Amino acid sequence: MDKSTLWAAFAFAMFIACPRMAGMLWVISRHTQAAILPTIIIGAILSLPILLLMTWAFKQWGVYGALFVCILTDFGSAIVMGKVSIKAGAETLIIAIFVILGVKAAPIICQVFGIH
Repeated sequence: MDKSTLWAAFAFAMFIACPRMAGMLWVISRHTQAAILPTIIIGAILSLPILLLMTWAFKQWGVYGALFVCILTDFGSAIVMGKVSIKAGAETLIIAIFVILGVKAAPIICQVFGIH
């Protein structure tokens, strides 16, 4: 493995280790009494094909394709956990809208402030 791949993997690991993932892990462990470390390890391994699918969707259809996969996986997680509700669906939709707005607004805001 070359140095650039190692650094890219480390950077990607920091993206995965975000507050949302920590929060979801906490919710899952609280509702299932699952041990946290095995849940992290097994979940990370099981997520690999989903990450590849999301990357492929992003390449094919941009942020909308990746977001569609994200929404499907969020609902899939809720179904597996047995916690599907109108509120959760509405929150997922609202978050998706803000993600799209953020992705579209970020380059415009950077341009306004002269950030290249």
